[in-house]
Amino acid sequence: MSFKRFKWFVTSLALGVSIGANAATDYPSAPITLVISVAAGGTTDIAGRALAEGLSTVLDETVIVENRPGASGGIANSYISRSKPDGYTIVLSYEGFNTGNPALFKEMDWDPIKSFTPIAEVIRAPHLILVPEDSPIETLQDLIDLAKESPGELNYASSGVGSIQHLGAEQFQILTDTQMTHVPYTGAAPGMQDLITGQIDFFITTPPTAISHLQSGSVRALAITSAQRHPAFPDILSIVEAGLPNFVIEAWFSIFGPAEMPADIVEKLTEAMEEVITSEEFTEKMAQLGANASYKSPAEVAKIVEEDLEKWETVVNTAGIEQQ
Repeated sequence: MSFKRFKWFVTSLALGVSIGANAATDYPSAPITLVISVAAGGTTDIAGRALAEGLSTVLDETVIVENRPGASGGIANSYISRSKPDGYTIVLSYEGFNTGNPALFKEMDWDPIKSFTPIAEVIRAPHLILVPEDSPIETLQDLIDLAKESPGELNYASSGVGSIQHLGAEQFQILTDTQMTHVPYTGAAPGMQDLITGQIDFFITTPPTAISHLQSGSVRALAITSAQRHPAFPDILSIVEAGLPNFVIEAWFSIFGPAEMPADIVEKLTEAMEEVITSEEFTEKMAQLGANASYKSPAEVAKIVEEDLEKWETVVNTAGIEQQ
């Protein structure tokens, strides 16, 4: 993290202490709304609902899940940035929307750092490279060869512009010297439905969205974007085994609140989330879905955001993607 932004983060926490002295004494005393930045059914939604259930128990207060999809996570982020920083409205967002969008959009009414208070990282997940069940593509090399034979003709889905599905596919094209067509959706679940029906040629997405479809046989996985095979998918090749070792991708999903939240409320939320995320029940549930429970502190989340803003800006610039 740059000194300027780290200083801003520390100053914000200090300001939160002065504004919110003793604010957490009776917090929470009303239901908490956990906003999900995509449509129901995707990884963010699945993880968010599991987290909300655990938090309701730990905090002894109802945690309501509210999906606000659209604008590549921008609708949810804009809503949170304008919400009262009292701990009763928070968002579960993920890497692409918070750190990819700033390089892709000329105008946003929220700032990836200044508009939010980092609270906790929840999960990390590798990605599956998927094709429809009846696709002629049998291996990752088949996908690369076909894309080279027909530049621009193969299409791929994403949860929206700036999502890791989008930026990851762009990185894939850079590494393989191929050209494909992007089809953005409002979440992974609707993109998955079009993959199943054959309207989409391939989809790079996180396992929780795909696991039931893999089990039913409606989609096939060419590889998983991790260095080793995942225990939940022992028969799926790692990206290293599939022949593209530089394409290791693991996305993070983290909780943010509005800027200038009182530090004592942040601390109470963080402690509750750590208890849920590190619990055996949550860890096992995420592992069964192909994701990894991954608690990280507010300071760690802030540092990760800073680093990934630079990483995805490089990918966008290298791919020559025009700002929207």
